[in-house]
Amino acid sequence: MIVNITAAKDLGDWNTQEIKNKILEIVTGRNVESLKDKVHFYQTELALYFKELTRRNPFPNVREQLPIVVGVWIPIWSTIPFQDIVPGRLQEQSYQIFHDDGYYANIARYAPGHQSAVWRRFASKLPAFDLMVMQKYSIRDENWYIQNVGIFQALVNREKALTIDEADEWFTAIVKSKFQQHEEKIDLKRELQLNKIDRNTAKKFEKAYLNTPVLEHLYIDNDFRLVKSQREVKQRPSYTIAVRKR
Repeated sequence: MIVNITAAKDLGDWNTQEIKNKILEIVTGRNVESLKDKVHFYQTELALYFKELTRRNPFPNVREQLPIVVGVWIPIWSTIPFQDIVPGRLQEQSYQIFHDDGYYANIARYAPGHQSAVWRRFASKLPAFDLMVMQKYSIRDENWYIQNVGIFQALVNREKALTIDEADEWFTAIVKSKFQQHEEKIDLKRELQLNKIDRNTAKKFEKAYLNTPVLEHLYIDNDFRLVKSQREVKQRPSYTIAVRKR
């Protein structure tokens, strides 16, 4: 029988920074686990910490969250199902970038084969794959309103790392070239172009992409976010821990 050691903790005696530090400590190295294992880990270990931080959220008002969220964040742990549809995501080259123009993007470098010492020598000759999922954000009825607007890909040299500046420049260039029109004119199906990945993977992205996601900050401050999200009403909520990088 596994004993939930956090159940015995009186988190009310901890200061907020101690709770955040503990969360970061226990999730280190665990984002590579299967979705099933991560959901179980959330339920048995993280949920109590999340609940306590939610109670302490310094900015529960969504309008106050808008200026705080702008910048570059690193998602260090998440139970979002489609995050690892494409194999080989590089944790250290995964970014969530919010601009103050109402657009944000999840951008990640994928290098299949990098996890295996056996395959790494052969995979090093193959290109890496950069993927951007772009969305618009705003406030409606005092809640976050999220609209998917595009998924973009690029084949790149895996020997050259994807930096924050390069990811941000790519994001900015796409917005300027494709999304200057009013959001109601955006054709989601037309913008969904996944010609660089296999059809089965593309179908999984299409299913998630054509939904209207729900997003809630359980906790947010200037350098730490706990995000609850949901892409379908019947879907289990997903949780993401993100820390500010810039």
